[in-house]
Amino acid sequence: MNRIVTLGVAALLTLGSTHANAQNTVNIGKQNIQLKSDLMTPEALWAMGRISAYAPSPDGQKVVYQVGYYSVKENKSHHVLYIMNADGTGQKLLTTSAKNETDPAWVGGQIAFITGGEIWTMTADGQNRHQVTKTDGAVEGFKFSPDAQKVIILKSMPFNKIIQKNPDDLPKATGRRVTDLMYRHWDHYVESIQHPFVGSVEMADGQYTMSNDLVDILEGEPYECPMEPFGGIEQLDWSKDSKQIAYTCRKKTGRDYSFSTDSDIFLYTISTRETVNLCKPAGYKAPAYDGTKSLKDQPVNRPENLKNFPGYDQNPKFSPDGKYVAWLSMARDGYEADTQHLVVCNLATGEKKYLAEQFDSNVDDFCWSDNQKDAFIYFIGVWHATENMYSVNWKNEVKQLTSFCADFGSLQMLGDGKRIIAERHDYMHAADLYLITPNSKKPEKTAIVQITQENKHIFDQLAAGSSEERWVKTTDGNQMLYWVIKPPHFDPNKKYPTLLFCEGGPQSPVSQFWSYRWNFMIMASQGYVIIAPNRHGLPGFGHEWLEEISGDWTGQCMKDYLTAIDDAVENLPYVDKDRLGAVGASFGGFSVYYLAGHHEGRFKCFIAHDGAFNLEAMYTETEENWFSNWEYDDAYWNKDMTLNAKRTYENSPHRFVDKWDTPILCIHGELDYRINATQGMSAFNAARMRGIPAELLIFPDENHWVLKPQNGILWQRTYFNWLDRWLKKN
Repeated sequence: MNRIVTLGVAALLTLGSTHANAQNTVNIGKQNIQLKSDLMTPEALWAMGRISAYAPSPDGQKVVYQVGYYSVKENKSHHVLYIMNADGTGQKLLTTSAKNETDPAWVGGQIAFITGGEIWTMTADGQNRHQVTKTDGAVEGFKFSPDAQKVIILKSMPFNKIIQKNPDDLPKATGRRVTDLMYRHWDHYVESIQHPFVGSVEMADGQYTMSNDLVDILEGEPYECPMEPFGGIEQLDWSKDSKQIAYTCRKKTGRDYSFSTDSDIFLYTISTRETVNLCKPAGYKAPAYDGTKSLKDQPVNRPENLKNFPGYDQNPKFSPDGKYVAWLSMARDGYEADTQHLVVCNLATGEKKYLAEQFDSNVDDFCWSDNQKDAFIYFIGVWHATENMYSVNWKNEVKQLTSFCADFGSLQMLGDGKRIIAERHDYMHAADLYLITPNSKKPEKTAIVQITQENKHIFDQLAAGSSEERWVKTTDGNQMLYWVIKPPHFDPNKKYPTLLFCEGGPQSPVSQFWSYRWNFMIMASQGYVIIAPNRHGLPGFGHEWLEEISGDWTGQCMKDYLTAIDDAVENLPYVDKDRLGAVGASFGGFSVYYLAGHHEGRFKCFIAHDGAFNLEAMYTETEENWFSNWEYDDAYWNKDMTLNAKRTYENSPHRFVDKWDTPILCIHGELDYRINATQGMSAFNAARMRGIPAELLIFPDENHWVLKPQNGILWQRTYFNWLDRWLKKN
């Protein structure tokens, strides 16, 4: 339930590991399937290639990118590399074996990548492959310095500070002796952490080789870098002169780590091995915190008082001239869904400033431009439920460059400093790459060209549904946008079963996402209309709207859900009021459990995936304790708890099971340590003990997501069988 990783559906653009060391023995490639109908099926969805990492060449002429292919039969994936010209022509598959080839980057004029846990290079035509590192398969990420004489390598190292090492004379003991918090994270026990190492690189006869003089940037420090559970090489960057590294780190462990989101940007000098914290003054000491009260009363970093940077700070990027470093920053400690600002630091003076402050939403990704006058940073952010591209200059003037009913997911500047490669997707189209030529003087002349069509051969066989926005007045007098997604071959004279979609997060946007599980196109293809509200508590509608939900999970946001579905029933003649269902994951699953006791007969069935059911149990079960501290306001055992906390616990869904009267499907993964599987089991058990029709789909080997192909197919089939049973029966 972390906005940074967006534990609702919006983060699930690609599934599975991007640089898994375990290699496949089956060469899984592009699937040229022939569909039996023009409607999306689970099998068609899993046959699609999934574009993830990409890297433009230094001269801006070519782009190398990664695609994942999945085999349901083999229950495996295969990640391959392609190269093309920057305009999308000349596409060529570079991967030639069944081994995963991932994490493409450029070093000089060559392509660097990971296979078998080692860095390899090859020429742009895929030839002259050469192994650069020899680490016994330990490489998990890398970044070459601009002068190509050094490389950062991410490796895992043993971590026994919290889970103690078992005695040597008990080699078969499986117990874990835990001495502090944060012993589990996301889906694994924390028995190792990543550290960044720097190694020297030599070139001979046109081939790069790394020497064995690896230096641990965090030598002797018990901290992870990048940050768990999803941080990668994007959390580190080289200075343009190759003499320094900026990196992201939360220098805390155990109990302190579990209560704090306070990460910082550090500057490491290669020659002296000295580290400077760019976010805090020398000698700074964080204030004491008892760990059971919300941190909502802390001072907030504002543009006129930038100091200490107590929230999330991550993803540093040096400017092209090397004078500045920018990063993404949240203002408050303990609030993982705080508005994400863009900060720029002058390395000579240490002066820092917020940019893009007039953009009242999150800056989700950014890249530097060589254009220092009109616009020097381009960024993407969500506003009114779409994720578009913007520019900001030194005068803090923000201009919107695109206005698509779609989402950009990431962006990178080409070597010419004038064009951008970006990934884009929407409800009816999976991710593809686009070439953008921004025009900050005349944004309407910003040019965008699609340069990949990874799944065109499948989409050409499919009839697409459609989506449109609708606004409705909420019970507190505000205006709310909700999406209406219609089936293919839509007939306005028919009545359709309709699903209320409840978003996760709780503060992740209901924008134009593409998911390989919570996929609106496949839901519509099965004959459902979907109502997807951007309720209170979501980004893209201003700070006040975003802040509404914390400490009030069952208040205005739940009224918003009912407002949206009631408006659809009343004003959309094709919505069948007698065939309504409510579905959701994570906070969306919590929402379903709550609505099950408060829907007043509106819905005929429910589906909750990985949802919180008992908030008192959730408070201590979740591994990232800062989440429940902020969202609930207080520990449940405090006798002087705040009114918000009292209301939160009193309105936990498990307290209203006596009002449940509607069939419910509960889904959960046993490796979900964010919201433990006991939550889903408890909800299912309660329903059956009440005699309510219910099913439990439990995955022993899945986390908060469903990553394995056959599990994914089982999820989709179970999901639609349940809906069809209750919403399509005669």
